Amino acid sequence: MVGSMTSFIFNVTFDCHDPERLALFWSQVTGYRRLPLDPDTLDDEVIALENPDRRGVRRLLFFKVPEPKAAKNRVHLDLAATDPAAEIERLVGLGATRVRRLEHNGRSWTVMLDPEGNEFCIG
Repeated sequence: MVGSMTSFIFNVTFDCHDPERLALFWSQVTGYRRLPLDPDTLDDEVIALENPDRRGVRRLLFFKVPEPKAAKNRVHLDLAATDPAAEIERLVGLGATRVRRLEHNGRSWTVMLDPEGNEFCIG
């Protein structure tokens, strides 16, 4: 339908064992800032980060779940950097793990894991 309202991505949500640790990692990666939550929510079970410049995805949410990650993500984040090699080293210093470098159709990227094993790519 031309001209009709379409959906947009508002949040990307992570189920995780330690929301505090994972939110800190992704805040340092992206520059997103922690949002205060409604006092009626369980702050130790959910943390929200908001994009300060309002471009792209607005918020990242981190929900505490009891079960560990069991399989490969079916959805992951793709990051871009002006100096990917330097950014990869910075991310490793923050707690990320480098998995492998891939090339396809003249483009290259590196697959990485965040501190809880969630896959993401950077190119």
